[in-house]
Amino acid sequence: MLSTPVHTWARFSLMPATCFDTPIGLCAIAWDADEITGFSLPPARARQDTPPPWVDAIIAQVRRHLAGEAEDFADLPYAWNRVSSFQHSVYEAALQVKSGQTWSYGQLAVAIGQPPSAARSVGAALGHNPWPLLVPCHRFIASDGRMTGFSAPGGIKTKLRLLAIEGAELFAE
Repeated sequence: MLSTPVHTWARFSLMPATCFDTPIGLCAIAWDADEITGFSLPPARARQDTPPPWVDAIIAQVRRHLAGEAEDFADLPYAWNRVSSFQHSVYEAALQVKSGQTWSYGQLAVAIGQPPSAARSVGAALGHNPWPLLVPCHRFIASDGRMTGFSAPGGIKTKLRLLAIEGAELFAE
């Protein structure tokens, strides 16, 4: 793992949040006013607040995506003020990698104007992604094709499951 997992119950204890069932298990989403402040993959726990209609629409979109219907989450209202400017640039670039695609961490570094050697910094930023799945940190792999560094619950097993749902071509070592 590249960083300490941040997709925990604590993220959802101080703001409106709700859990919802999906084809891969219980996910959670948190919001504040009109922005998404957090997201968690299974097994998720959160308060059970009643989501506003715009959050209900995101929940429906997530359910479709996890059922195998590719969805794009690039235009969602993320709480960008909760992440550093470097993380913001990494996450914005990650949102350009579409369902079924994978990039290396080095490719993502180059996409944000950094040298490929910044791959570790990019990986660390992805490891602190407060919106896993929505900001597709699971679509990034080592330059040699190995599956590395997924800090969401379930680790690399969850990463592989998400990539398989999205139809990414995966090769055995």
